[in-house]
Amino acid sequence: MKRRDKLLILTGSLGDGHNKAAQAILEATRFHRPDADVKVVDFLEWTHPYLHGVGKYCYMQWVKSLPSLYGFLYRKTREDNTISHLFKKMKSFSTDRMLELLHEEEPTEVVCTFPGAAAAMSYLKCNGWTTVPTVTVMTDYTDHSYWVHPGTDRYLVGAEHVKKALLRYRVPEQRIVVTGIPLRMPFTREYDRMALRDKHGLHREMPTVLVMGGGHGLIGKQFKSVLQSEELTAPVQFIFVCGRNEKLRLHLEEELGSMKMRHHVKITGFVDYVHELMALSDLIITKPGGLTISEAMALELPMMLYKPIPGQEQENAAYLVGLGAAIQAKNAEELKNQLLEVIANRSLLSKLKENVKMSQQQGDALHMLNAIFETRHHFIPQSEDMRFSYANG
Repeated sequence: MKRRDKLLILTGSLGDGHNKAAQAILEATRFHRPDADVKVVDFLEWTHPYLHGVGKYCYMQWVKSLPSLYGFLYRKTREDNTISHLFKKMKSFSTDRMLELLHEEEPTEVVCTFPGAAAAMSYLKCNGWTTVPTVTVMTDYTDHSYWVHPGTDRYLVGAEHVKKALLRYRVPEQRIVVTGIPLRMPFTREYDRMALRDKHGLHREMPTVLVMGGGHGLIGKQFKSVLQSEELTAPVQFIFVCGRNEKLRLHLEEELGSMKMRHHVKITGFVDYVHELMALSDLIITKPGGLTISEAMALELPMMLYKPIPGQEQENAAYLVGLGAAIQAKNAEELKNQLLEVIANRSLLSKLKENVKMSQQQGDALHMLNAIFETRHHFIPQSEDMRFSYANG
C-alpha cells in the first residue's frame, strides 16, 4: 500500500521571511496536493521551547543596535572557510527534540525555510539518525555558507545567479532547482487597482506610496519632513503600515494627525491584506527582505529601498538596483530627494515598473511542489564521500 505523502516544513521566527515562505508552501500544498498531509513547525520554538522568545529578542536588538557587527560576521562567514566551518560545528539545538519531532510526524520529506533547521537536519542525517529526504528553500536573492549543508538533498532557489553561487560551493547541479521564492497565493493574482482604491477609501488618480517596515524601525522622523516639504508640490497618498509596532502607530497618528497637510495619509497596524495595498500602490518604500521584495515584484510594484541590514538585505538591494527594478536611498536626505524625483517624474516611475515586470522571478507553485515531492524518488541516501565532497571543499 502506497504511503501517503507527509510534508514537514521547518521554519524560524527570526524575521518574517522564513515564516512567509513556509506559509506559502503550506498554502500551495493544500491547494495543489490536497491528498498530502502538511505541517509547519517553528524550529526555534520546538528545539528551545523556553528560550526562543528571549533569543529572538536578543537577535533583533543585535541587528538593530550593532548592524555593522552583524554585517562583519555575515561577510566573514559567507564563504566556506575556517570561521564558517567553526560556526557550523556549534550545535545550537536539542538532538533529542529533533528526533522526537521526526518520530511523531514521520514525514516523507522535510522542507527547511530557515538555515538553522537545514543545519539540524544535516547533522542528524550525517550521523545516521535519519534518512528522510530534506529540501532547503533559500529565502533571499543571495548565497551564504550557512544555507549549504552536506545532508541537504535539494535546494530551491529564487534566481539563476543564486544557483550559480551554489555551484561554486560544489553543490551538484542536479540538486539545485530555480523555482523563485515561494509566495502566498494572494500575491500571484491580478487585481483591479481602481476598485481596490475605492475599497480602501483612497483617491483613484493620486500618486500612492506604500511605506512598510515599521516593525523594524524603518519609519521615522524623515517621513515627517517629506510630508512637510514644500518641494512636494503635487498631492500624494501615503499608506504607513506599522506592523505590530503599536507604539509607532499611535505616535504617527498623533504627529501626522496634528499636521495640516495637503496629502492623504493612511496609517495601519498589522494587516492581512498587504497584497491589496501593494496592488493599489505606485511605489513601495521598504527594507529589502527577500519575501517582501518578491511580493512587490510579483505585483509589479517599483521599490525604493531604505536601511537594508548589512548582509543579505544589502545583497538583495544590490540585486534589485542592478535589475533597474528599485532605487536605494542611503540616508534620510537621499530618501527625500529620490522620493520627490520619482513623484515628479512619472517616466522614471514607469521605467522602474517596466523593469520590475521584466525581472519577475515569480515561481510556479506546482513546479515548486513537484521539486519537493519528487526529491525522495530522485535521490538515494547520500554516502559519506558524496556528502562531504562539496561541504568540506
